[in-house]
Amino acid sequence: MRIGFDAKRAFNNTSGLGNYSRNTIQLLGERFPGNQYLLYTPRINGRLDFRLPEGSRIKKPESWIGKHCGPCWRTFALSGMLVRDGVDLYHGLSHDLPIGMHSSPVKKAVTIHDMIPYRHPRLFSATNRFIYRQKIAHSCRNADVIIAISRQTREDILEFLDIDPSGVKVVYQTCDRLFYRTADEHFRARVRNKYGLPGNFILSVGTIEPRKNLPSVIRAMHLGKIDTMLVVVGKKTGYIKTVSDTIHSSGMGNVLFLENVPTEELAAIYQMAALFVYPSLYEGFGIPILEALSSGTPVITSRGSCFGETGGPDSLYVDPHNNEELAVSISNVLSGTELRKKMIDGGLRHAANFRHDLIADQLMDVYRSIM
Repeated sequence: MRIGFDAKRAFNNTSGLGNYSRNTIQLLGERFPGNQYLLYTPRINGRLDFRLPEGSRIKKPESWIGKHCGPCWRTFALSGMLVRDGVDLYHGLSHDLPIGMHSSPVKKAVTIHDMIPYRHPRLFSATNRFIYRQKIAHSCRNADVIIAISRQTREDILEFLDIDPSGVKVVYQTCDRLFYRTADEHFRARVRNKYGLPGNFILSVGTIEPRKNLPSVIRAMHLGKIDTMLVVVGKKTGYIKTVSDTIHSSGMGNVLFLENVPTEELAAIYQMAALFVYPSLYEGFGIPILEALSSGTPVITSRGSCFGETGGPDSLYVDPHNNEELAVSISNVLSGTELRKKMIDGGLRHAANFRHDLIADQLMDVYRSIM
């Protein structure tokens, strides 16, 4: 089979959508090397460590307009290029399908990661909300199959869009293999020294934005008099001002912010953390939760949404707006040896449900179902 991928984010995005794109392409290439994989991208960020699978080819725009306007090429010209390239199936890895695919003989799959523009519209400007909603609706109307990354996302798609339920399949994400491997003590020591990490710390990972709800962690630690460093790994946005104000008003001086941490070092940081705390208000899947579980780190996250699917039965769940409940849960995990062991062992068992070979097989089954 000749499979085309929207690879823009695989080559140019360092965060969640980029990781999903890279993982999907790599694990399918490794598991099913007999296929040919065409990776469509308007440009390539050479700083990203993206190991292309055998049998893959990079496809970039050839026209002047395509080379100078990547969004135009991806939106309007790509559907014709897929036909000329003899692509059997095209997978839009992050909400997108090109215009013109409705009449194309190419089979179409699209991954929908979340329905945040519908579920939490106030997190977007009016313009961005309109664009994202139009993009998602167009892709879902024209796809032969919609891949939702969680049962929660599938339910959201069916709630907000008039879509045949039989055409929406759940295939979970996986995370980089580095999170399943134990970093040796020498490498951990190097990472600890590089970032100035203490022997005991609480970890939070994710872009610093309102949805991630980082101020609640800070308030909970202040409320519970938890004198442990909070290490925050994630890209800073304008919301850092609100986070900084919360730190200042609570008198919390024990917070360390890190950005642009390489994946191998991030995996070691997860493994050294005493606890991972993730009281997000909404996610499509919550990949940092799986990264923590795979690293053998106990997890506290939010109650509801998709969090139970990702976190499994042995993580702790709290109301993300209840700082007192979060404070008690953090204190219990830090002080409870038996509780920590139960959470770690159960988390590792649950993480095995997202193995690379299992996810690859499920994806290929979806592809074959529409061919």
